[in-house]
Amino acid sequence: MFEFKHEKLAPLSVFVKRMAVSAAMAGILIAVALLIGIMGYHHLAGLDWVDSILEASMILGGMGPVNPLVTTGAKMFAAGYALFSGLVFIAIMGIVVAPITHRMLHQFHIDDEDLKR
Repeated sequence: MFEFKHEKLAPLSVFVKRMAVSAAMAGILIAVALLIGIMGYHHLAGLDWVDSILEASMILGGMGPVNPLVTTGAKMFAAGYALFSGLVFIAIMGIVVAPITHRMLHQFHIDDEDLKR
């Protein structure tokens, strides 16, 4: 997906495409994670759809729970979903930052001779 060390720096249009693909991948990952949370809170905690969306969004966004959970199953799901959300955040940051970091590091490794070609 990225150019090798001894290749020229990719044009800006290629970089923008990479960023768009990364943003799309991150968006899909967010949507899947949110859907898992919505379904879990709706079916396991017995929350209605709007409260399930709110609860899943707050946990996924790192804000914390909104509604009190009564059943043990709901509390276990919430604990697992909170841990899952933290890992999703790390994955999303890796996906979004990878093209930027690669371009920056690749630019540092270009020799003056490579720029003349």
